[in-house]
Amino acid sequence: MNSTDFLKGVIKPTLAWLHLESPAAEALLLGTALAESGLQYLFQLGGGPALGVYQMEPATHDDIWKNYAAFRPALAQRVVELLAPWMHEDIDQLVGNLPYATAMARLHYLRVSEALPETPQGMARYWKRHYNTASGAGTVEGKLRWFQAAHDLVYNLDAEQSRPS
Repeated sequence: MNSTDFLKGVIKPTLAWLHLESPAAEALLLGTALAESGLQYLFQLGGGPALGVYQMEPATHDDIWKNYAAFRPALAQRVVELLAPWMHEDIDQLVGNLPYATAMARLHYLRVSEALPETPQGMARYWKRHYNTASGAGTVEGKLRWFQAAHDLVYNLDAEQSRPS
């Protein structure tokens, strides 16, 4: 999938729907999708439990609902409104519903009290610490190029859109 299309067609409108838009969040989510799946894979290579472009595990998905969203009813309702009614299992939505998967990845990061980073290096470290975890196979160095590409795309696109015509 094309990164620009994913940013403009999925990430930006989803964050706007949730009232959580910011360039830092856009870049972090795009970088996460690129680092986790290359925007290519919907199922974990090798048969693991991770699902969707963000490679979220069902246990993480369920924990977000139980321990975070349940205590934020207005935000939870916005996420529920993204559900595709024909998909009966919430975790199936992580695979086939890009706005829902994006919302869940954003909620995962919202649980972190640390502010969102602004630099690609900061984003890669933040992803490793709060998304991939210390025991995860990904490394900051190995995934930095994805966060650099995401950062450059988001901030260049924002600069283009803010220029007077």
